[in-house]
Amino acid sequence: MENQVKRIGVLTSGGDAPGMNAAVRAVVRTAAHRGIGTVGIRRGWSGLINSDFVQMNTSSVSHIINKGGTILYTARSQEFMDEAGRAKALGTCRLLGLDGIVAIGGDGTFRGALALSRQAAEAGMNLRVVGIPATIDNDIGCSHYTIGFDTACNTCIECIDKLRDTMQSHERCSVVEVMGRHAGYLALYVGIAVGATAVLIPERPVDFEKDVIENIRKARLAGTTHYMIVVAEGAGKAFYIGQQIQDAIGIEPRVTVLGHIQRGGSPSARDRETASRMGYAAVQSLLQDKGNRIISLLDGQIRDLDMEEALTMTKTFQMDRYDILESLTNSPSIAF
Repeated sequence: MENQVKRIGVLTSGGDAPGMNAAVRAVVRTAAHRGIGTVGIRRGWSGLINSDFVQMNTSSVSHIINKGGTILYTARSQEFMDEAGRAKALGTCRLLGLDGIVAIGGDGTFRGALALSRQAAEAGMNLRVVGIPATIDNDIGCSHYTIGFDTACNTCIECIDKLRDTMQSHERCSVVEVMGRHAGYLALYVGIAVGATAVLIPERPVDFEKDVIENIRKARLAGTTHYMIVVAEGAGKAFYIGQQIQDAIGIEPRVTVLGHIQRGGSPSARDRETASRMGYAAVQSLLQDKGNRIISLLDGQIRDLDMEEALTMTKTFQMDRYDILESLTNSPSIAF
Protein backbone atom coordinates (compact mmCIF):
# COMPACT_ATOMS: atom_id res chain seq x y z
CA MET A 1 0.00 0.00 0.00
CA GLU A 2 1.35 3.41 -0.95
CA ASN A 3 2.47 5.58 1.92
CA GLN A 4 -0.21 8.26 2.46
CA VAL A 5 2.00 10.37 4.72
CA LYS A 6 3.94 12.84 2.60
CA ARG A 7 4.87 15.62 5.00
CA ILE A 8 4.78 16.02 8.76
CA GLY A 9 5.47 18.81 11.23
CA VAL A 10 7.48 18.54 14.43
CA LEU A 11 7.42 20.98 17.34
CA THR A 12 8.51 21.37 20.95
CA SER A 13 6.18 23.04 23.43
CA GLY A 14 5.97 23.95 27.11
CA GLY A 15 9.03 23.78 29.34
CA ASP A 16 12.23 22.72 27.63
CA ALA A 17 13.89 19.46 28.61
CA PRO A 18 17.30 17.96 27.77
CA GLY A 19 16.78 15.39 25.03
CA MET A 20 14.21 17.36 23.04
CA ASN A 21 16.79 17.89 20.29
CA ALA A 22 17.51 14.17 20.19
CA ALA A 23 13.79 13.52 19.71
CA VAL A 24 13.56 16.11 16.92
CA ARG A 25 16.58 14.51 15.23
CA ALA A 26 15.00 11.05 15.44
CA VAL A 27 11.72 12.27 13.94
CA VAL A 28 13.42 14.07 11.05
CA ARG A 29 15.83 11.26 10.19
CA THR A 30 13.27 8.47 10.52
CA ALA A 31 10.88 10.43 8.29
CA ALA A 32 13.62 11.07 5.71
CA HIS A 33 14.50 7.37 5.70
CA ARG A 34 10.88 6.61 4.81
CA GLY A 35 10.65 9.31 2.15
CA ILE A 36 8.60 11.74 4.25
CA GLY A 37 9.29 15.45 4.33
CA THR A 38 9.53 17.26 7.68
CA VAL A 39 8.76 20.84 8.62
CA GLY A 40 10.04 22.20 11.90
CA ILE A 41 7.44 24.36 13.66
CA ARG A 42 9.23 26.96 15.75
CA ARG A 43 8.04 28.24 19.13
CA GLY A 44 5.48 25.52 19.77
CA TRP A 45 1.82 25.92 18.88
CA SER A 46 2.25 29.65 18.38
CA GLY A 47 4.48 28.78 15.42
CA LEU A 48 1.54 27.10 13.71
CA ILE A 49 -0.60 30.17 14.30
CA ASN A 50 2.05 32.59 13.04
CA SER A 51 3.49 30.43 10.21
CA ASP A 52 6.86 30.30 11.95
CA PHE A 53 8.48 27.24 10.38
CA VAL A 54 11.58 25.87 8.68
CA GLN A 55 12.02 22.95 6.29
CA MET A 56 14.18 20.25 7.82
CA ASN A 57 16.35 17.44 6.49
CA THR A 58 19.03 15.09 7.79
CA SER A 59 21.67 17.81 7.59
CA SER A 60 19.64 20.31 9.61
CA VAL A 61 19.63 17.94 12.59
CA SER A 62 23.31 17.01 12.45
CA HIS A 63 25.28 17.49 15.68
CA ILE A 64 22.25 18.34 17.83
CA ILE A 65 21.85 15.06 19.73
CA ASN A 66 24.26 16.33 22.40
CA LYS A 67 22.74 19.79 22.76
CA GLY A 68 20.39 20.83 25.56
CA GLY A 69 17.34 23.00 25.02
CA THR A 70 15.57 22.85 21.67
CA ILE A 71 16.67 24.17 18.30
CA LEU A 72 13.00 24.72 17.43
CA TYR A 73 12.52 26.95 20.49
CA THR A 74 9.49 26.57 22.73
CA ALA A 75 6.68 28.74 23.98
CA ARG A 76 3.27 28.61 25.60
CA SER A 77 0.43 29.98 23.47
CA GLN A 78 -2.68 31.44 25.07
CA GLU A 79 -4.16 32.10 21.63
CA PHE A 80 -3.95 28.41 20.71
CA MET A 81 -6.27 27.57 23.61
CA ASP A 82 -9.13 29.25 21.75
CA GLU A 83 -10.95 27.81 18.75
CA ALA A 84 -10.10 30.86 16.64
CA GLY A 85 -6.39 30.41 17.34
CA ARG A 86 -6.52 26.72 16.42
CA ALA A 87 -8.34 27.66 13.20
CA LYS A 88 -5.33 29.79 12.26
CA ALA A 89 -3.05 26.87 13.08
CA LEU A 90 -5.09 24.58 10.82
CA GLY A 91 -4.73 27.17 8.06
CA THR A 92 -0.97 26.79 8.35
CA CYS A 93 -1.32 23.01 8.23
CA ARG A 94 -3.28 23.30 4.98
CA LEU A 95 -0.73 25.72 3.57
CA LEU A 96 2.16 23.39 4.31
CA GLY A 97 0.27 20.23 3.35
CA LEU A 98 0.89 18.52 6.69
CA ASP A 99 -0.50 15.04 7.13
CA GLY A 100 0.61 14.76 10.75
CA ILE A 101 2.28 16.55 13.63
CA VAL A 102 4.69 15.18 16.23
CA ALA A 103 4.41 17.31 19.39
CA ILE A 104 7.18 16.98 21.97
CA GLY A 105 6.30 18.24 25.44
CA GLY A 106 4.09 17.60 28.43
CA ASP A 107 0.45 17.23 29.35
CA GLY A 108 -0.56 20.69 28.09
CA THR A 109 1.16 20.02 24.78
CA PHE A 110 -0.80 16.80 24.32
CA ARG A 111 -4.13 18.38 25.21
CA GLY A 112 -3.44 21.07 22.63
CA ALA A 113 -2.62 18.42 20.03
CA LEU A 114 -5.85 16.55 20.78
CA ALA A 115 -7.93 19.73 20.53
CA LEU A 116 -6.31 20.57 17.19
CA SER A 117 -6.97 17.08 15.81
CA ARG A 118 -10.62 17.20 16.87
CA GLN A 119 -11.10 20.61 15.28
CA ALA A 120 -9.38 19.38 12.12
CA ALA A 121 -11.80 16.44 11.92
CA GLU A 122 -14.75 18.81 12.24
CA ALA A 123 -13.30 20.80 9.34
CA GLY A 124 -12.98 17.66 7.20
CA MET A 125 -9.19 17.39 7.60
CA ASN A 126 -7.37 14.16 8.42
CA LEU A 127 -4.59 15.52 10.61
CA ARG A 128 -2.85 12.87 12.70
CA VAL A 129 -1.11 13.97 15.91
CA VAL A 130 1.43 12.05 18.00
CA GLY A 131 2.86 13.18 21.33
CA ILE A 132 6.29 12.47 22.81
CA PRO A 133 6.59 13.04 26.60
CA ALA A 134 9.42 15.41 27.50
CA THR A 135 9.46 17.07 30.92
CA ILE A 136 12.02 17.05 33.70
CA ASP A 137 9.23 16.51 36.27
CA ASN A 138 8.53 12.95 35.00
CA ASP A 139 4.85 13.58 35.76
CA ILE A 140 3.10 12.25 32.65
CA GLY A 141 0.58 9.68 33.85
CA CYS A 142 0.75 7.37 30.83
CA SER A 143 4.54 6.95 30.77
CA HIS A 144 6.91 5.60 33.39
CA TYR A 145 9.64 7.90 32.08
CA THR A 146 9.80 11.27 30.35
CA ILE A 147 12.67 12.74 28.34
CA GLY A 148 14.84 15.08 30.40
CA PHE A 149 14.31 13.58 33.85
CA ASP A 150 17.62 11.75 34.08
CA THR A 151 19.66 14.75 32.96
CA ALA A 152 17.86 17.05 35.40
CA CYS A 153 18.52 14.59 38.23
CA ASN A 154 22.22 14.46 37.38
CA THR A 155 22.39 18.26 37.26
CA CYS A 156 20.77 18.54 40.70
CA ILE A 157 23.07 15.88 42.13
CA GLU A 158 26.17 17.64 40.82
CA CYS A 159 25.04 20.97 42.32
CA ILE A 160 24.12 19.45 45.68
CA ASP A 161 27.38 17.51 45.91
CA LYS A 162 29.23 20.80 45.53
CA LEU A 163 27.02 22.47 48.12
CA ARG A 164 27.71 19.60 50.49
CA ASP A 165 31.45 20.30 50.32
CA THR A 166 31.04 23.84 51.62
CA MET A 167 28.28 22.88 54.10
CA GLN A 168 30.58 20.26 55.58
CA SER A 169 33.47 22.70 55.77
CA HIS A 170 31.38 25.25 57.68
CA GLU A 171 29.23 22.72 59.59
CA ARG A 172 25.99 24.13 58.27
CA CYS A 173 22.53 23.11 57.13
CA SER A 174 21.60 23.53 53.47
CA VAL A 175 18.04 23.75 52.12
CA VAL A 176 17.86 23.12 48.38
CA GLU A 177 14.72 23.74 46.33
CA VAL A 178 14.33 21.72 43.13
CA MET A 179 11.60 21.84 40.50
CA GLY A 180 8.39 19.89 40.94
CA ARG A 181 5.32 22.07 41.37
CA HIS A 182 2.90 19.17 41.38
CA ALA A 183 5.22 16.16 41.48
CA GLY A 184 8.03 15.07 43.78
CA TYR A 185 9.75 12.56 41.50
CA LEU A 186 12.79 14.77 40.95
CA ALA A 187 13.17 15.73 44.62
CA LEU A 188 12.85 12.21 45.96
CA TYR A 189 15.12 10.62 43.34
CA VAL A 190 17.77 13.26 43.97
CA GLY A 191 17.29 13.12 47.74
CA ILE A 192 18.06 9.41 47.83
CA ALA A 193 21.02 9.87 45.49
CA VAL A 194 22.66 12.57 47.63
CA GLY A 195 21.84 11.04 51.01
CA ALA A 196 19.61 13.92 52.06
CA THR A 197 18.71 14.41 55.71
CA ALA A 198 15.10 15.07 54.68
CA VAL A 199 13.07 15.38 51.47
CA LEU A 200 9.76 17.25 51.21
CA ILE A 201 7.42 16.36 48.33
CA PRO A 202 3.87 17.48 47.43
CA GLU A 203 2.56 13.90 47.40
CA ARG A 204 3.15 13.49 51.12
CA PRO A 205 1.83 15.75 53.91
CA VAL A 206 4.71 17.30 55.82
CA ASP A 207 5.07 16.71 59.55
CA PHE A 208 7.77 19.34 60.01
CA GLU A 209 8.82 18.27 63.48
CA LYS A 210 9.09 14.58 62.55
CA ASP A 211 10.28 14.81 58.93
CA VAL A 212 12.81 17.63 59.29
CA ILE A 213 13.65 18.70 62.83
CA GLU A 214 13.81 15.22 64.35
CA ASN A 215 15.95 13.98 61.44
CA ILE A 216 18.41 16.82 62.01
CA ARG A 217 18.51 15.99 65.74
CA LYS A 218 19.17 12.29 65.03
CA ALA A 219 21.94 13.21 62.61
CA ARG A 220 23.53 15.53 65.17
CA LEU A 221 23.39 12.86 67.88
CA ALA A 222 25.12 10.48 65.43
CA GLY A 223 27.97 12.99 65.12
CA THR A 224 26.98 14.76 61.92
CA THR A 225 27.41 18.54 61.85
CA HIS A 226 26.05 19.31 58.37
CA TYR A 227 22.58 18.59 56.99
CA MET A 228 20.97 18.56 53.55
CA ILE A 229 17.25 19.24 53.12
CA VAL A 230 15.80 18.80 49.60
CA VAL A 231 12.46 20.47 48.89
CA ALA A 232 10.24 20.11 45.81
CA GLU A 233 8.87 23.57 44.97
CA GLY A 234 5.32 22.23 45.33
CA ALA A 235 5.96 21.14 48.93
CA GLY A 236 6.97 24.57 50.21
CA LYS A 237 9.33 27.43 49.54
CA ALA A 238 12.92 26.79 50.56
CA PHE A 239 13.33 30.18 52.26
CA TYR A 240 10.28 29.51 54.46
CA ILE A 241 11.56 26.01 55.30
CA GLY A 242 14.91 27.50 56.23
CA GLN A 243 13.27 30.05 58.52
CA GLN A 244 11.26 27.30 60.21
CA ILE A 245 14.45 25.35 60.89
CA GLN A 246 16.13 28.39 62.39
CA ASP A 247 13.11 29.16 64.58
CA ALA A 248 12.88 25.56 65.80
CA ILE A 249 16.50 24.71 66.65
CA GLY A 250 18.55 27.86 66.17
CA ILE A 251 20.50 26.68 63.11
CA GLU A 252 20.76 29.29 60.34
CA PRO A 253 20.45 27.32 57.07
CA ARG A 254 21.87 28.36 53.72
CA VAL A 255 19.10 28.31 51.11
CA THR A 256 19.69 27.51 47.43
CA VAL A 257 17.03 27.54 44.72
CA LEU A 258 18.44 25.66 41.74
CA GLY A 259 15.88 27.12 39.35
CA HIS A 260 16.22 26.83 35.59
CA ILE A 261 19.75 25.43 35.72
CA GLN A 262 17.92 22.10 36.09
CA ARG A 263 16.53 22.38 32.56
CA GLY A 264 19.85 22.94 30.82
CA GLY A 265 22.88 20.91 29.89
CA SER A 266 23.86 18.19 27.49
CA PRO A 267 21.39 15.28 27.78
CA SER A 268 22.49 12.08 29.45
CA ALA A 269 22.88 8.78 27.62
CA ARG A 270 19.50 7.63 28.92
CA ASP A 271 17.73 10.74 27.65
CA ARG A 272 19.42 10.61 24.24
CA GLU A 273 18.60 6.93 23.77
CA THR A 274 15.01 7.23 25.03
CA ALA A 275 14.37 10.30 22.88
CA SER A 276 15.73 8.52 19.83
CA ARG A 277 13.50 5.49 20.39
CA MET A 278 10.44 7.65 20.99
CA GLY A 279 11.07 9.83 17.93
CA TYR A 280 11.40 6.73 15.77
CA ALA A 281 8.20 5.24 17.23
CA ALA A 282 6.27 8.48 16.60
CA VAL A 283 6.98 8.37 12.87
CA GLN A 284 6.19 4.66 12.75
CA SER A 285 2.82 5.40 14.36
CA LEU A 286 2.01 7.96 11.66
CA LEU A 287 3.04 5.51 8.95
CA GLN A 288 0.59 3.00 10.39
CA ASP A 289 -2.16 5.62 10.00
CA LYS A 290 -2.55 5.91 13.77
CA GLY A 291 -3.82 9.29 14.83
CA ASN A 292 -4.07 10.81 18.29
CA ARG A 293 -1.37 8.72 19.97
CA ILE A 294 1.12 9.29 22.78
CA ILE A 295 4.43 7.45 22.71
CA SER A 296 5.08 6.01 26.17
CA LEU A 297 7.72 4.04 28.00
CA LEU A 298 6.04 1.33 30.06
CA ASP A 299 8.01 -1.41 31.81
CA GLY A 300 10.99 -0.65 29.60
CA GLN A 301 9.03 -0.99 26.36
CA ILE A 302 8.11 1.79 23.93
CA ARG A 303 4.37 1.78 23.22
CA ASP A 304 1.92 4.07 21.49
CA LEU A 305 -1.31 4.67 23.38
CA ASP A 306 -4.60 6.25 22.39
CA MET A 307 -4.21 9.91 23.32
CA GLU A 308 -7.66 10.33 24.85
CA GLU A 309 -7.22 7.31 27.08
CA ALA A 310 -3.62 8.21 27.91
CA LEU A 311 -4.61 11.67 29.13
CA THR A 312 -6.95 10.12 31.70
CA MET A 313 -4.24 7.85 33.12
CA THR A 314 -2.57 8.66 36.43
CA LYS A 315 0.82 7.57 37.68
CA THR A 316 1.02 5.92 41.07
CA PHE A 317 3.74 7.66 43.05
CA GLN A 318 6.38 5.19 44.22
CA MET A 319 6.07 5.92 47.91
CA ASP A 320 8.29 2.92 48.65
CA ARG A 321 11.18 5.17 47.66
CA TYR A 322 10.25 7.46 50.53
CA ASP A 323 10.31 4.43 52.82
CA ILE A 324 13.83 3.70 51.53
CA LEU A 325 14.88 7.28 52.25
CA GLU A 326 13.51 7.13 55.79
CA SER A 327 15.26 3.82 56.47
CA LEU A 328 18.60 5.17 55.30
CA THR A 329 18.13 8.48 57.11
CA ASN A 330 17.00 7.08 60.46
CA SER A 331 19.70 4.45 60.91
CA PRO A 332 21.19 4.93 64.41
CA SER A 333 24.81 5.10 63.27
CA ILE A 334 24.20 7.01 60.07
CA ALA A 335 26.81 9.39 58.63
CA PHE A 336 25.14 11.67 56.08
